[in-house]
Amino acid sequence: MKNIKTHFAIVVFLALFLITGNSNLYAQTGLATPPQKKVVVPPSAEEVVTLRSAVVSHPADLTAHQAYIKAVGVTDPGIEKQYEEWMQKNPNDATIPFALGDAFANAESPKARTWLLKAVAIDPKLGKAYMDLWLDADRWGDFEMGRKYLGMGVAADPSNPDLSFYYASSLKESDLALYRKLSLDMAKNFPTHERGAQALYWLAFRSTDAKEKVTVWEQLRAQYPADKFSWSSSGMSSYFDYLLVTDPSKAQELAQSMANLKFSESQVKSWTGQVKLAQNIVKAKQLVADKKAAEALDVLNATKITSYSRFNDAFAILKSKAADAAGNTQAAYDSLAGYYAKSPTDYVAGELKQLGAKLGKNTTVINNEIMKTLNDAAKPATGFTLEQYLQSGTASLSDFKGKVVLITYWFPGCGPCRGEFPHFESVIKKFKGQDFVYLALNIVPEQDEYVIPFVKTSGYSFIPLRDVKDRNKGNLSNGNAAPVNFLIDKDGKVVFSKFRTDESNERTLELMINSLVKGKAI
Repeated sequence: MKNIKTHFAIVVFLALFLITGNSNLYAQTGLATPPQKKVVVPPSAEEVVTLRSAVVSHPADLTAHQAYIKAVGVTDPGIEKQYEEWMQKNPNDATIPFALGDAFANAESPKARTWLLKAVAIDPKLGKAYMDLWLDADRWGDFEMGRKYLGMGVAADPSNPDLSFYYASSLKESDLALYRKLSLDMAKNFPTHERGAQALYWLAFRSTDAKEKVTVWEQLRAQYPADKFSWSSSGMSSYFDYLLVTDPSKAQELAQSMANLKFSESQVKSWTGQVKLAQNIVKAKQLVADKKAAEALDVLNATKITSYSRFNDAFAILKSKAADAAGNTQAAYDSLAGYYAKSPTDYVAGELKQLGAKLGKNTTVINNEIMKTLNDAAKPATGFTLEQYLQSGTASLSDFKGKVVLITYWFPGCGPCRGEFPHFESVIKKFKGQDFVYLALNIVPEQDEYVIPFVKTSGYSFIPLRDVKDRNKGNLSNGNAAPVNFLIDKDGKVVFSKFRTDESNERTLELMINSLVKGKAI
């Protein structure tokens, strides 16, 4: 089974996507876990009476509502009736429906929308309610309505950095120019808030223009000190990886400046390691230029980089060039071919073809060798039979024998899943009408009510199946997290597993699928 190493340096910063402390994440990276059912000691009747009395005495006190709801629980069969009674007695108090709607939203319950809409009908300026409505709309697959809720939220509460950030982010697909403007405005309007740094981080990450990327990274570095703002710290890590490819000497300078900041001991140690990494890359490149390739290879072989570094492709190519220059062309080719089989990119393919040509291998030979590597490592996928959502009956993995199968584990409340779906869709439309099928296994059946509306409203082309928690998943295990993805070949074997896709590496997914659908890896 071939594990595809993630290309996202920001995966370690998953926690910064959290909005409410549950799995509501708006990100293209990281993993979400299903909402956990907490085992709590039920309150005594006297405690409930006391908490209820506090709400009755102070119906506009959100904290009192939250304490009562926490004690009673959102699954209590009488809680909605109780709140309807309180609304009748206090028809102009938006706190009452908002408290229950917010609790339902945090529990990722389909009941949230009704109560949140009641709240904003009473108080159209209730910004937090629009945040909840946006997340709820995303769970239903109604992304356009979600954007509208965010826009209404910004209009209602322009001083709220959360609303402003997520509204800007929601426009990245539909209006790129406005997305850029609003992201830069975030830095102007919230110059001391983490969301301002986050907006610049993502703008630099998503930009395809080299000059813009560097300009935004430098603005992030200057305006939001990396030792005070987590998103700036993350941004400097991405900037470092970028410079390591384009200008290793400048990467070394950046790493040294970061190591000199007032970080924690572990962070200083990490940046000191990055200084050494950049020094090694500069040294290795100079040794190759000085025709001391064997020495360069020794330096590179002693150099370690993280699996999520965006320098991985360039590092693999640099090592192959050094090996080739040292007279070990076959070793250079074998190493790069093995790397490409795991994580194919056009960048690596170009270098691989050049090495192959030196060895008398044309594209057909290279392709056949890579396909053999993939086939030799493939293992029969653990089978399953699961209930369908869009039609009656079940579907089994064996039903799709003869087709390439993309499997993703997800659930409607999973923000990283919702962030990844558009990128999957962008790729798989290129295989329409071919031997390919896309299955999405919902790991939270408690959110079933969302599933069919999500599929129909979003327009995504996956076949949704209801997963079973305790089944034997074998080599298709997701570890009770999502999104986790697998590619199965036409013979029912796992070839690629636990990879991730975002706007920066859609092409890698396309190459992976193409190798299995058409037998063309390069």
